[in-house]
This record gives sequence, structure tokens and C-alpha cells, in this order.
Amino acid sequence: MTEDVIDELHRRGLIAQSTDEAALRTHLAEGPVAFYCGFDPTAPSLHVGSLLQFMVLRALQRAGHQPVVLVGGATGLIGDPRPTAERQLNDPATVAAWVQRIREQVAPFLDLPAERDGLKGPVYVDNLDWTAPLSAIDFLRGLGKHFRVSKMLAKEAVSARLNSEAGISYTEFSYQILQANDFLELYRRNGVTLQTGGSDQWGNLTAGIDLVRRVEGAAVHALSTPLVTRSDGTKMGKTEGGSVWLDPSLTSPYAFFQFWLNADDADARAWLPLFSERPAEEIEALIAESIERPAARTAQRVLAEDLTLLVHGAEELRQAEAAGRALFGRDELGSLGADALTAALGEAGGVTLDGPVPSVAQLLQLTGLVSSLSEARRTVKEGGAYLNNERVTDAESIPGDDAWLAGGWLVLRRGKRAVAGVRRTAVPAP
Repeated sequence: MTEDVIDELHRRGLIAQSTDEAALRTHLAEGPVAFYCGFDPTAPSLHVGSLLQFMVLRALQRAGHQPVVLVGGATGLIGDPRPTAERQLNDPATVAAWVQRIREQVAPFLDLPAERDGLKGPVYVDNLDWTAPLSAIDFLRGLGKHFRVSKMLAKEAVSARLNSEAGISYTEFSYQILQANDFLELYRRNGVTLQTGGSDQWGNLTAGIDLVRRVEGAAVHALSTPLVTRSDGTKMGKTEGGSVWLDPSLTSPYAFFQFWLNADDADARAWLPLFSERPAEEIEALIAESIERPAARTAQRVLAEDLTLLVHGAEELRQAEAAGRALFGRDELGSLGADALTAALGEAGGVTLDGPVPSVAQLLQLTGLVSSLSEARRTVKEGGAYLNNERVTDAESIPGDDAWLAGGWLVLRRGKRAVAGVRRTAVPAP
């Protein structure tokens, strides 16, 4: 890379705050440094909000530095305080399973570039390894004495909770001490001198810097990424169905692809520099094209392609693209596998049959594509009804056994965009 990594991160809008930037630039320029980011297993998967952290990790890795990924088996048992309410505590076995699942999710982001491009491969750590042996006396004498309660109370999430009816437990209040201790332990064990995280973690990041300085007398660094929202102010990564997860069993690759493809124009243009690793000149050209020809959805398509490839791989990207084309009549439905078709139609909505197959008109009504049988017959008569992308000419026809696609599906479409699936529980043997 010819571009300084801090300059790159600024250009892409990936730095919200940083400690002494001049000192950080000098530190990074002096040679490879070990840096870390932590992920708490408070759910069975990371979500798309975590992608911003991986963009920073990957940029630093490309610049020749050593990534250390912490999956918090200890801090995940507590959870960083939310501004509004206490977190539900999960049992240790559940958290341990989530640690392993999240560890596996990280591999495509850092392991594959290391293997492909000869970069430094990530080191994986679990803070339960050094937190579990810590006695209460060690915690209070060795760590607690370095923290001032007035400073801990100033943390935004803590102060918000103190002023609410819910209050805050000592368990969550102590979270920042445990995260600060992670920085200290990783400084000692792995020579880590830089921590990255979200802007909502800034208080925790600086607490770690202060602890390393107090205990080891060393200067270490931190930088945070901005909070990413939609243009309407809502949180990025949330849909009507909930969070957009990186785990394909929770959010299918098709749904993941569609999330980016359906982004608002203003959002897509704002997100493109954050989430795409394409060269600066290309990003600028794509944004200009998106402004000039918004109907082409250029920025959305690049985000959908780049991120689905990154998170799910080439084959899942191919299937997600093929499913989108096929559902709307631009590709052969028969080319889709059962998983891709099920994921796509799961997003589109539909019905399941466990009895005799109704007529096309009845199916149009059952799926909600029309409100009545008379409207269904009128849609067919006007040439606006499709079964498996073939125009329907007889509203009373009943799909035969040869009409059912992989996984036991029929695809109904009204016009160009309204699609629904019909699935039957038992498919007759050929």
C-alpha cells in the first residue's frame, strides 16, 4: 500500500476518535505492531454492525500489522451496560458455545487474506483464560485500586442508567474494569499496543490505556469507529424482521444480499466508503454514478456483491444473485438449489399446502398477491399472473407434479415485482 493506513481510515470515514494521532502514526510507521479488537458473545452470531470493525482490522492487517482477535468468554458473561436496561445473563455453557461460533465467523475476514496475500495471520484469544483465575481480592487490589469511581460514573451508558428507574448493578458497572484488564493482559502476553472498537466503547478503550500506563508505565493507543445509522436516524443493520446476522442459519445469504441491495440511495452512498475496499477513485466514480443514475442502484449492488462475497463466499453470492434474477423472471428458476430457493421465498413470503393443490386463481388469493378470486381471474386475463416465470393463461388450471421446483416450491408472481412462494409438505415421488 502506498497510502498511510491512518490516511486510508480517515478517507473512508472509519475513524471517529483516536488518542494522540501523531504519536499513533509514528508508532505504526516504526514497524509492525500488534493490535486488537474484542467481540462479546452476547448472541449466537455477530451482526452487520460488526463489519465496520473488520474493515479496520483488515486495513491494519494489509498495512503489515498483527491482528489479535479477542472473543470475550468472560465479558460475554456480563455484557457491556446498555443505556436503557440490564442485560440478561446467559449461562456459561451457552456463552462458551457462542465463543466458538463467533470465532469461526471471523475466519473469512482475517485468515483468508493472510493465507492468500502472505499477511500476518490473526491470533485468537479468550479473556476467560485470564479472568476466570482472578480472585475477588486480586480483582479489588490489583485492578480496582487503579479506577476512580467518579470517572467510571461519567461513562455515558452508566450515567444514563443511574438516572433511570432501572439503575445499574455492580456486575455491569464493573464491566469496564474487565475490558481495561484485557488491554493490560494483551500488552503483557502479546505486545498489543493498539485497541480498536466502536465509538460507544470509547470509555472502555481509554480505561484500558490508562490502566496500562498506571501498571506498566507504557504508552498505548486506541481508535474508534463511528456509529453508523440510516439517513432517517435509525440503527443500521436492523430490519422489520430483526437484526441482520452474519450467521447464514440466522440470516440467509439471499436475505443478507437483499439487505444491501434494498438500501436507501443516500444510505448506500454513505456506506460505500465504509464497507467497500475498492480503490478511492473507483468509490468516487460509483458514488457519482449513483447520484446521476439512481435507478441503476449501482452503490447498492456493489455493497451487496462485495459484502456477500466477503461474508459468505463466491458460491453463496452466485446463488443469491441467481435467486434474485430468477424470482423476477430474469433467469431460470430450475437453476436454483433447494436452499437458495427456500431462502429467497422465505423472504418473499408465501403459504404451505398440506392438502390438494388448488387452482392458480386460488393460489394467487391464498398467497395474498390478490385480494379475491375475481381479482385473480382478472389478473390472469390481463396477462399479469406468472407461475414459475411462465405467464398463466388459465386461472382455473391446477399445477401438475412437474411444476414443483427444488424443495417442493412453486413461484407465483403478479406483475414485475410482487412474488410469493407456495410449498407443499409432501412431494409425490416421480
